[in-house]
Amino acid sequence: MADRPLTSRGAATYQRILDVATQEFAEYGIAGARIERIVAGARTNKAQLYGYFGSKEGLFDAIFLGSLERIVNVVPIDADDLADWAVRLYDEYLRRPDLVRLATWARLERRPAGHLVDDHDRLDDGKLRAIAEAQAAGRVREGDPFDVMAMVIAMSMAWSPVSNVYAATAQEPSELHERRRALLRESVRRAMSTG
Repeated sequence: MADRPLTSRGAATYQRILDVATQEFAEYGIAGARIERIVAGARTNKAQLYGYFGSKEGLFDAIFLGSLERIVNVVPIDADDLADWAVRLYDEYLRRPDLVRLATWARLERRPAGHLVDDHDRLDDGKLRAIAEAQAAGRVREGDPFDVMAMVIAMSMAWSPVSNVYAATAQEPSELHERRRALLRESVRRAMSTG
């Protein structure tokens, strides 16, 4: 992938490409996304897109890795309150359903098994350390910290845009979201707390 553009105009084009491509990939996946729609929506051309990202796959990777960073940074873990963390993840899925869909497309089209990203791209070290420390202090149930984290994330995704049962939206009544948050909070607390 080429370096980011140096001019403000180039940076604006770069960001437009990312914004339009995020929606395109979230809706259609890697195979179904069309470069023609992306460049038209971003008001640019294929040469510029390929100059910045190298390929369609390079563009997806830039967007996907950026989305992982957003989830990690926007929803930091509190291992002493995994229930609250799960609820904050639920809320982030409502705010940014495209991020969950991107991860799902990556799972379906790129990595059907194992970790979703290569070891050097994983951003969960801090979360795993926090869980292990809470376990050592007796505040979180025993078990592999990765498995604990994976279970809490899975519970938080019960109503996510990729749920095979029901996909919630931000447009639903707030009372409904509050009821789900309460159930999620209590379920995670009971499943993961030692107290």
